[in-house]
Amino acid sequence: MPFLQIILQALGVIMLADFVAGLAHWLEDAYGNEKTPFFGPLMIKPNIVHHHYPRLFTKNNWWQSSWDLLLLGVVILSGAAWLGYLSWQLGLFVLININANQIHKWSHMTRAEVGPIVAFFQDIHVLQTPRQHALHHTDPKNTNYCPTSNLVNPILELVNFWGHLETGIQFLTGATHRLDTSNRGQGPGPEWLADFRPAHAAGRPHAGLVAKQTDEG
Repeated sequence: MPFLQIILQALGVIMLADFVAGLAHWLEDAYGNEKTPFFGPLMIKPNIVHHHYPRLFTKNNWWQSSWDLLLLGVVILSGAAWLGYLSWQLGLFVLININANQIHKWSHMTRAEVGPIVAFFQDIHVLQTPRQHALHHTDPKNTNYCPTSNLVNPILELVNFWGHLETGIQFLTGATHRLDTSNRGQGPGPEWLADFRPAHAAGRPHAGLVAKQTDEG
């Protein structure tokens, strides 16, 4: 296989993996709540916490951030092996998505925290830069969902992909994007958020939280 063809295929796999991770991220952010069966406690509640306290999950180790993605990746690769469809392209796709939460976590950390190797790959835009990911955490927090590279988000935002997708879903089902109480002026947030408030935030509640929470946790 020509070298250029391998490079182009790898680039396509990287962009597809980033898009799939972004699609999952969008679903977690846009629909359901912490009480949604199965997905609520496992995926949606942590995302709600993350929007209120973006750096809180940087305290998690790789296993705490990625065990569920690892399990899903093993299932995919095992199924592909059983069906005879293992390939380096699928392996790369699974590898990226297994580490999507870790790459996301790096975009919330300082250069000193991630170390020179990760910082280098962020500098050359192989990994998503903190600057691009910060756009997702800018009110109203409904853009730039893809978390692993700088390649896919600009394309999707150029065509307003997520906005059109949500418009279509609302037209077909009536479901609308979940209210994000981490946005300024959209509070109060759920009371259970007080259990996650970092110690340094005590007495200084987020704009989306009710004032009575300043004495809790």
